[in-house]
Amino acid sequence: MTRNDQSNLPPATVEALRVVQEELEALELLKDHFDTDFPVVVDQILGLKGRVIVAGMGKSGHIGRKIAATFASTGTPASFVHPAEASHGDMGMITPDDLCLLISNSGESAELGDMIAYTRRYGVPMVAITKNEHSTLGRQADHVLRLPDAPEACSLGRAPTTSTTLTLVLGDALAVAVMKLRKFDERSFFKYHPGGSLGVQLMPVDTLMHRGAALPVVREGDNMGEVLVEMTAKGLGIALVVDGDHHLTGIVTDGDLRRNLSGLMDKTAGDIASTSPRTIAPDALIEEAVAQMNARKVSVLPVVDAAGVLAGAIHIHDCLRAGVR
Repeated sequence: MTRNDQSNLPPATVEALRVVQEELEALELLKDHFDTDFPVVVDQILGLKGRVIVAGMGKSGHIGRKIAATFASTGTPASFVHPAEASHGDMGMITPDDLCLLISNSGESAELGDMIAYTRRYGVPMVAITKNEHSTLGRQADHVLRLPDAPEACSLGRAPTTSTTLTLVLGDALAVAVMKLRKFDERSFFKYHPGGSLGVQLMPVDTLMHRGAALPVVREGDNMGEVLVEMTAKGLGIALVVDGDHHLTGIVTDGDLRRNLSGLMDKTAGDIASTSPRTIAPDALIEEAVAQMNARKVSVLPVVDAAGVLAGAIHIHDCLRAGVR
């Protein structure tokens, strides 16, 4: 939307659009600031024996907490240490195996002074996020991740707005680059995100599947009376047909029953079973099982291991109750 298009907009909307535009322009500048120090810092973090210790004052501190949380949730141990608390004992949380990521837009936050001195005295690697590489923080740092010197989007030009956005995006870029090179996958993600619907989606199928005596299992030669009793008793809407070695050879569904109503009771499970049914592995993700069931418009998937042996069955209703959509 151009300025000419804004003539009929409420003043608040015009101001909001100005802020967004200014911050977008600053982010464009950030693209040119990923210089040689950035990949070096990524490599340092990948090789850490300890944690990434993030610190900053004021709004930089708030952003720092989020950066630390992003690192921690994507496979890189990290903590936020408040600079004031560090000066009163929490400095003991920092070891030479760690890396300190200190944030100050100006690079002159006095409250970071003790942490800067501590890292220099005890040989703790220190990386600065600042717009001023010649500042106190920038000069003392082993590496500097530079922010563009862009004006704050605040109407007074003073409240941290653009600078905090730039810091947050730079922190995200750093954490995600480390995550990518660490080969942090969905299973690793579930390890750190077991709660909520996201956690459930990333759970393996065998955590929700029916197994053992809860499975409606029949043999190929079982008569339909036995099949119907098993289907009714177990309530999954199918019967799982197995051979003598418990390999899945087919399934009997409600649809199979309807298609074979004529002379049904004279038939066996093997006579009417659908052979080569779609299955899923026990270690597949719940979200994959739900996607398959939705795509095929079925409510149950048999679960088999790599040898084709029946391990269980997963029902769409169990997934829905657990919060997966």
